[in-house]
Amino acid sequence: MDAAKATNGISSPKQVFFFDVDNCLYPRSAKVHDLMADLIDKYCATHLSVPYDEAVRLHQEYYRNYGLAIEGLVRHHQIDPLDYNAKVDDALPLDGIIKPRPELKKLLADIDRSKVKMWLFTNAYINHAKRVVRLLEVEEFFDGITYCDYSARPLTCKPQLAMYHKAMREAGAEKMEDCFFVDDSYLNCKRAAELGWTVAHLVEDGIKPPPTPACQYQIRDLDELRTIFPQFFKPETN
Repeated sequence: MDAAKATNGISSPKQVFFFDVDNCLYPRSAKVHDLMADLIDKYCATHLSVPYDEAVRLHQEYYRNYGLAIEGLVRHHQIDPLDYNAKVDDALPLDGIIKPRPELKKLLADIDRSKVKMWLFTNAYINHAKRVVRLLEVEEFFDGITYCDYSARPLTCKPQLAMYHKAMREAGAEKMEDCFFVDDSYLNCKRAAELGWTVAHLVEDGIKPPPTPACQYQIRDLDELRTIFPQFFKPETN
């Protein structure tokens, strides 16, 4: 699986199914988000020379305003994003946390890739995204990946419109109606739906649903994709 490159060697379908990575391909109960938040807070405190409480506040403010803490850190503090990646994303002890999930592999295997192109769409840097799908053992099910390039200026990430257009361009999707998407982020799903994508917002059990739905569909488990997008699944699995 290469970034922005199909690898299945067959004629590519026009429709694309975009999958978020973190807290989507694996559950929130893995606590990767909590570990990452702690590393981000420590990074902010150290590199901005601010008290820990202020570091937490800035992290939350930048995440809320930009969708990624790193976007605010680059924009307002000119930090080196690749140094950030080394000390935050790449420092996560994922090998002991993320394990293969048989139910995820079965779901992805049941999708008919002659009908839809499978594409990863993440705000993570490429190193982290590839680590996650390798540990989940699901690389074979995806044709490519659109990621947040930490080395690029300006930094582009979901929910910025440019990020969705980048994903379409890299995956070869020509029309908004050819784009299908699942993500755990309310803002990311809302923006995709506003663009005209068909979107499923993953709100796991134990998480309070938003008062106003982000998009067309709201699901508690990825397996519900079989029900809302039956056209993409092999007949015997419907």
